Amino acid sequence: MKIVINAYSARQGGGQTYLINLLNHLPESNSLQVEVFAPRRLALPVHPNIRRVHADWPTENPVLRALWERWMLPKYLKRTGADVLFCPGGLVATKVPNGCRVVTMFRNMTPFDAKALRRMPWDLQRVRQYLLRNLMLRSMREADLTIFISDYARRVIEALAPVPRAVTIPHGISEAFRIREQVPPSPAIAGGEPYLLYVSKVDSYKHHEEVVSGYALLASELRERCRLILVGEADGAGAEKLRRMIKTLGLTDRIILSGAINYQELPALYQNAEANIFASSCENCPNILLEALAAGRPVLSSDIDPMPEFGGKNIGYFSPFSPESIAMAMTRVLLEPATAASWAAAARERSTYYDWKCTANSTWREVLKLGQR
Repeated sequence: MKIVINAYSARQGGGQTYLINLLNHLPESNSLQVEVFAPRRLALPVHPNIRRVHADWPTENPVLRALWERWMLPKYLKRTGADVLFCPGGLVATKVPNGCRVVTMFRNMTPFDAKALRRMPWDLQRVRQYLLRNLMLRSMREADLTIFISDYARRVIEALAPVPRAVTIPHGISEAFRIREQVPPSPAIAGGEPYLLYVSKVDSYKHHEEVVSGYALLASELRERCRLILVGEADGAGAEKLRRMIKTLGLTDRIILSGAINYQELPALYQNAEANIFASSCENCPNILLEALAAGRPVLSSDIDPMPEFGGKNIGYFSPFSPESIAMAMTRVLLEPATAASWAAAARERSTYYDWKCTANSTWREVLKLGQR
């Protein structure tokens, strides 16, 4: 059986993590062949049944990549006798030859979240989201199998369009993020002080401004006792606005806006935090929340779906639209040791539900079943 994976859209973060973990848990089968179109800088696992293939066509540009998917990829599938085309990026622009099945995933919630769209300025990015909405719905309507990564997202899509065959398979947690007996030393970025941590790129639906406002509402002794560290991409107008806000509030010595850091540094940051915060209001499967759950520290999370689906009932929740709600959650975790311990234990227990091996095994089982039909 031959499976071709079009992973050219896996150019950063979660898309690459998913692909690597999927390929790391390939089923043992001499008859299974997997060919992967992926960005050249992405190192694929070495396996006798996995072969990297390259398009004889420029694919860095999204428009040129779409043309290749529309006109060139079908010829490749026919010539090589592919049984399944798997497009984990969520868009299928390829008309496959007879006998070839199509698998896609639903990963990007933003085009389907009215509140998130309203918070965006009217620019090309917002227009792109509306175009993506229609293209993604068409891809899921026409695919032989759609993999959802949360039940929440599945409910949203199935209310908008018929999806012929769907399964829900959430992402896993990389082992590096799970708490060990010996916690790694606190990273230098913390300056030796206790800290609250929020890991996420600065974007309108991530609610950094509300988190900063909530921190500003804390009693001064709590701010003196515990800094706030914001880690993630911090480029563009939103990040500049956030920097000005922190300066206006007089909190430049208490709030660290670090920008992106090395991925390998994140586990130690999570595991040494007084609490890990996740304030997004638009997610599908929130990988950052999953990583935070595994750190063995209290988790303070947005109460907007699908976060409760992943965090369970017993961690700390707040409204990401309300600085007062965020401040209350921060205050509880800093002033109530029993509550903090309870939230930490609940987070760690919940993290055991999410494992990349289980994710990969479930995914391959569904894909292989489809190819045998």
